[in-house]
Amino acid sequence: MTIVNQTENSPMYTSNAYFVTGTWKSMQDNSTLIDTGMDENAVIKIREAWTGVGKKKLDQIILTHNHYDHTGLVNKLKAEFHPIVLAWTKSHDAVDRQLKDGEKIPVGDALFEVIHMPGHSSDSIVLFSYEEGILFAGDSPLNIKTKEGRYEKAFVQVLERLSRLPIQSIFFGHGEPMQSGCLDMIRRSLENVRNQ
Repeated sequence: MTIVNQTENSPMYTSNAYFVTGTWKSMQDNSTLIDTGMDENAVIKIREAWTGVGKKKLDQIILTHNHYDHTGLVNKLKAEFHPIVLAWTKSHDAVDRQLKDGEKIPVGDALFEVIHMPGHSSDSIVLFSYEEGILFAGDSPLNIKTKEGRYEKAFVQVLERLSRLPIQSIFFGHGEPMQSGCLDMIRRSLENVRNQ
């Protein structure tokens, strides 16, 4: 699997937009953009990306939630590349299909499980691949450093669920990916929200 952040080093405010393709770029792979971001340079980068012989540039877009910095280019990308757009809710006109908790979706050349994680927003999801140990987190708050604050029971339950997964790397909606110590961080966060 190849993951390229199409909005890395963007001069404007935007979420990360992860373009995920299979390692071998085969016909069976699902070229996927996880969140679109706001920077129109992402469209150019996808247009120029190598996705394999005879393959569409972009098969699907998965939105981790409906905030504007994560969905800003969805209409433009849909008009040019005609991908299927998936999200937890149909709160954006471009969404073709709603996702379900526990559903497995092919992304690149791996399967990712959809996990509904209300907390940052009611429609937030994270995506996890058991094969790759990769978690796409959107803006879900995973690094909670203080015991202050209040967290809904549903959020705490999902954090408990994540603490039991073999997570090796986390790709956040903003900032750099985390490539080590992921479970330690999640378990510390869980301890903080349990002891509030």
